[in-house]
Amino acid sequence: MIEATKAIAAQGSAMPVKAVLIGGLAGGALDLGFAFTSWALRGVAPVDILRGIASGMLGPAARTGTAPVALGLASHFLLSFLFAAAFVSIITRIEFAGRQSPWLAGPLYGVGVYFVMNRIVLPLSNFAVPAGGMPLSLADLASHMFLFGLPIALAAHRWAGGAS
Repeated sequence: MIEATKAIAAQGSAMPVKAVLIGGLAGGALDLGFAFTSWALRGVAPVDILRGIASGMLGPAARTGTAPVALGLASHFLLSFLFAAAFVSIITRIEFAGRQSPWLAGPLYGVGVYFVMNRIVLPLSNFAVPAGGMPLSLADLASHMFLFGLPIALAAHRWAGGAS
C-alpha cells in the first residue's frame, strides 16, 4: 500500500483521479452495504459496524460515542480509495492479460484485497482478531471480489484507459 501511495504521488496530476474516486466510492459503498446487510441479519446495527472499523485505530475505546462512527466511515472510505488507487496505478503501468478484462482483473484483485485485509491489515491493527486469525468467509470473499474489486476494475477500465 505504501509503494502504491508513493507511485501515485510520483505520477502527480497524470493519475486518473476520476477512476480512483468513482471506483473507490462505488467499491466502498457496495462493500459497506454488504457488511450492513449481512450483519443486520445477525442483529448488529450499522453504527456498530462503523465502530468496529474504527476499533482498528482506537481499539476498545471505539465501542462508545459518535466520534468512532464517523472515524469508522472515514477510514473505510480512505482504505477504499487507497485500494482503488493501487489498482489504477498497477493497471496503468503493467501490461497483463486481465488488463483488457475488468471482469477478470476485478474479482482477482478483490481476492487479493480480502487476504491483505484479513491476513495483514486487521492483525496489525487494534481490531480484536480471534486467536486463530480471521476465519475464511466465502460470503466476504465473494463480496470483495464482486462488490469491491469489480467496481474498481470497471472504473479503471472506463476512466483510466484500462484497455490498450
